[in-house]
Amino acid sequence: MSSVAVSGKTNSQERPLYKFSWSYFIQLIIWLIILTYVLRKLFTGHGSDINFGKFLLKTSPYLWANLGIALCIGLSIIGSAWGIFITGSSIIGAGVRAPRITTKNLISIIFCEVVAIYGLIISIVFSSKLTVVSSADSLYTKSNYYTGFALFWAGITVGASNLICGVAVGVTGATAAISDAADSALFVKILVIEIFGSILGLLGLIVGLLMAGKASDFH
Repeated sequence: MSSVAVSGKTNSQERPLYKFSWSYFIQLIIWLIILTYVLRKLFTGHGSDINFGKFLLKTSPYLWANLGIALCIGLSIIGSAWGIFITGSSIIGAGVRAPRITTKNLISIIFCEVVAIYGLIISIVFSSKLTVVSSADSLYTKSNYYTGFALFWAGITVGASNLICGVAVGVTGATAAISDAADSALFVKILVIEIFGSILGLLGLIVGLLMAGKASDFH
């Protein structure tokens, strides 16, 4: 009994009380910067500068539109690559045991690649609205603000949907490859689930088009 207590005490003493984490450290630095900026504005009599609405009005609509396009294609590619990484490693590993699965399980790779194609198509559609404005004064209009914000949020919607879709298809495709290696009768059943997962990206594409459909070109 005493030996168990001594060993438990020894294990508790060997455990570090605090483990350094880079994520917490970066978050702390960011919050310190924000707090320093806010306090500086308040104590120097410029507290009215901390105005989110003023920031939105002074920011160029081109910035929001380009951010939306970048997030759309970027998140879509990340989701596609992530899904291919998960599925491909499982196909290669399970293919060592059952080489017959490597060919038909490539459909999972195709599903993951389609996610990136969704993002590419929507990015091209959104880019067609980025026309050149005649003068700087005519840029800050209600129509251009709407176009910039619409493309921004539509890009986030499509990109986030494709990111989740890519991960879902990747995990399901990896499971399909392993199940197919054990029992070929399970492949079709899991493939149906994989198809439903791939529809998520298509739904995000449709919603993104509806969100940006009423946005006119910059003028």
